Amino acid sequence: MNASSLLLLLEEKGLTVGSVESFTGGLFASTLTANNGASKSFVGAIVTYATRIKTDIVGVDSQVIAKYGVISKECASEMALKGKKLLNVDIAISFTGNAGPATMENKPAGLGFIGLSDKYGTETRTINGFMSRNEFRQQAVLEAINFIFQRLQDKY
Repeated sequence: MNASSLLLLLEEKGLTVGSVESFTGGLFASTLTANNGASKSFVGAIVTYATRIKTDIVGVDSQVIAKYGVISKECASEMALKGKKLLNVDIAISFTGNAGPATMENKPAGLGFIGLSDKYGTETRTINGFMSRNEFRQQAVLEAINFIFQRLQDKY
């Protein structure tokens, strides 16, 4: 599945998508909006590179971050759930992780979490990969596109 095909499927189903992105730095949004007609389904993105943006703007519970860290499935879940409401979309996708090169929060480079929230609930996926920073970011975007596509197949 690629971004263009995903956008066509979302449009076909009359659904909207938005993103809350940390280590991807808006790459998911950029990947989708590189396609003609993206605005029919893609609503927008919030880039939450700094922790304070996750808490102060998106509304991620600071207790979740204190307990699990920003590099966690719990944080990814909160980001997707809160992003769905903030962006007023059918499906919100979130990214949080460590693209490297150094360990962060005692978690290795190449560890990330993708959250997805829609009317059926919120789920997360873990991604791992020992690769360059930008390859990891690109891999995360591809994983998210497939995550949304699978959700559409299973639930819609």
